[in-house]
Amino acid sequence: MADSSRMEDPTDLSEYRQEVRAWMENNQPPAPAFALPQGMLFVDSDEQFAYLRDWQARVYDAGFVGVEWPAAYGGGGRGPGHQRIVSQEMSRAGVPFLINLVGLAWAGPVILAYGTEAQKKRYIAKILRADEIWCQGFSEPSAGSDLASLQTRAVRDGDQWIVNGHKVWTSLGRFADQMILLARTDPEASKHAGISYFLSPMKTEGVEVAPLTKITGEGGFNQIFFGDARFPGDCLLGQEGQGWEIALATLSFERGASEGAAGGDMGATFDVTAAIDLARTTRRDGGTCIDEPEVRDRLVGFAIDAMALRFSGQRARIPGLVADRPLALPLMSKVAGTEYAQAVADFGCELQGYAGTLNKGDTAAVAEGEWQRAYLNSYAGTIAGGTSEIVRNILGEKVLGLPKTK
Repeated sequence: MADSSRMEDPTDLSEYRQEVRAWMENNQPPAPAFALPQGMLFVDSDEQFAYLRDWQARVYDAGFVGVEWPAAYGGGGRGPGHQRIVSQEMSRAGVPFLINLVGLAWAGPVILAYGTEAQKKRYIAKILRADEIWCQGFSEPSAGSDLASLQTRAVRDGDQWIVNGHKVWTSLGRFADQMILLARTDPEASKHAGISYFLSPMKTEGVEVAPLTKITGEGGFNQIFFGDARFPGDCLLGQEGQGWEIALATLSFERGASEGAAGGDMGATFDVTAAIDLARTTRRDGGTCIDEPEVRDRLVGFAIDAMALRFSGQRARIPGLVADRPLALPLMSKVAGTEYAQAVADFGCELQGYAGTLNKGDTAAVAEGEWQRAYLNSYAGTIAGGTSEIVRNILGEKVLGLPKTK
């Protein structure tokens, strides 16, 4: 990760932005003959996977993935601010997202923070180039959002770990080579103390993947069953029983409360700019929607929300403004950002009138049904990384010091 003690150099960053912008504009990949998923959570088919994996490898080979991670492990070794510029220019150019988000944003940073030298050399470069795809084994059917209640067990047997249990909502699980896995290693300890953190190979006998189908008709999520799966002893990250601490560090990256990701984002969103374009082209009652005062009022509200989110992101990067409550802005942005995306997608469907009820694939659907797809997919954002209700509880209890929920 970038050395935070190094200051951003505006001149250097400006020149770097021009370099990244030129590359993205000149290297836009050709549109595939099939529909791409709207985000990493929704990768469904082998052809989508291969296309997106090849794209990440190209971006890495050009030097734009892991820009701030140590060069010794395959990163670019640059200072703060460079990776953010790459993300901004990728969004500006409208190029595909980076598929290995779990590796780039969650697994990689905690391996750099807690891993041995051998683990860093083993995993980091392959994460950056998407040579190994990662998934996350945190959620369980019976634990819900109470992560520390997980029941998957790992038992040491000589120089191996034997794992039994069941994980669910595992994005990219069908394609993954590695999993960041939480398992209980001491059932007698308190529920937070008896958990360990593993870097587990997915192509192992005893690991079974069962894809799930979402309300959109797409795949993307999976169930993972472990039946006497044997993992090597050196896949333990940190110390035995240190899993809860590392899990919280992982979640801080997932929720945007810590910087250090090597690039990537959740994928395309339909923002207020797209909603304005839709309002300009959608006609009803003899005019266009953009001419209706109520529509204009709603759009202005979304524009204000979007501006507030952008300014909050900028403010979060100024240490002096967040030192007293470092968790507050990132967690607020997680809730507000995902709910903003959901509200805008809902509004886009509403603008279409009866056509808003048509599914993707219907020949009469507006914009090929992408707004409806975005609205249904938006619920993944308000659940992943902690539901909005869980994050609001954390804000209330950990940030504002309110009494715990009973």
